[in-house]
Amino acid sequence: MSKTHNSTPLEDGYRMPAEFEPHRGCWMLWPERGDTWRMGAKPAQAAFARVAEAISAFEPVTVGAGRRQWENARALLPEAIRVVEIASDDAWMRDVGPTFVVNAPGDLRGIDWQFNAWGGLDGGIYFPWAQDSLVAGKVLEIERADRYRAPLVMEGGSFHVDGQGTLITTGECLLNRNRNPHLTQKQIEDNLKTYLNVHKVIWLDKGVVMDETDGHVDNLCCFVKPGEVLLTWTDDTDDPQYDRSRQALEMLSAATDARGRRLAVHKIHQPDPMFIKEYECEGLDASETAKPRRTGDRLAASYVNFYIANGGIVMPLFDDAHDRPALDLLSRLFPDRRVVGVRSREILLGGGNIHCITQQIPTG
Repeated sequence: MSKTHNSTPLEDGYRMPAEFEPHRGCWMLWPERGDTWRMGAKPAQAAFARVAEAISAFEPVTVGAGRRQWENARALLPEAIRVVEIASDDAWMRDVGPTFVVNAPGDLRGIDWQFNAWGGLDGGIYFPWAQDSLVAGKVLEIERADRYRAPLVMEGGSFHVDGQGTLITTGECLLNRNRNPHLTQKQIEDNLKTYLNVHKVIWLDKGVVMDETDGHVDNLCCFVKPGEVLLTWTDDTDDPQYDRSRQALEMLSAATDARGRRLAVHKIHQPDPMFIKEYECEGLDASETAKPRRTGDRLAASYVNFYIANGGIVMPLFDDAHDRPALDLLSRLFPDRRVVGVRSREILLGGGNIHCITQQIPTG
């Protein structure tokens, strides 16, 4: 059984490595929720399987599937991918799974954040979320990793770290009244420093337009390496994303990281604005306990929402004119990794993308 520590990672000498540091594996969940994923989740399952297979070329992958879907997941996923039975309310492992931390000898532990489905009853995406709240603990049991239970409502997609003491996040998410209304910005920042063992928090204002997570930073900006970040961008001054990205650029350009370095900012142009099509809504189950998805709603499409694997990058593609330039840019920024694109509109329709459905296990 995983031990739950009453201390903190900072006290015990554990830190969160950057995603570009070595991994011992990757975790995902299997989609089946009918009011999130159209057509009984079959198109989404095909997309998740493509992502899992792409990542498995670089590192071991484990997929958690519910009791009713375990056999189907096992049949659709390559044999090399481990499939375990885990109940969940949906399939966003980045946000419901543990955030792993390591110490200098390479011991592994995990942070189990408080989870309220991206806002609870004040703008959250579905109710209930009791099974999602148990996922992190179950993953830690399987990995035989001890646990820290953090006193903070958080999702793994709401922050990125550089592995050298710097964290980036957005105020739109972490300062939202539906997360931790009893805490000040300083108290939230102190918790981030205590549980992730970082020394500098860079606050951006807002995330990607119409991101139902309240502006997760993993859709907007990420670390390429220490001292360098990648920012989603648009040249269209009439697009509402333009002002958000421009403001983020100004804040990043003025910031220094935990080691006092100015950040180099690389822009990656977003795909052209994308919207939900009528037929994509017709295949959704009716629900009074989940956020409605309507024809014409804008999708929060971003190339920043990719996964960094050992020796590889698995990135979203949208059949958009910007796909190729985005792939080429990532290939230049990660010259020692092979960049693999996966068509992921079906994941985007559910509200996220490749980074949102994955969680790395660092090697330490």
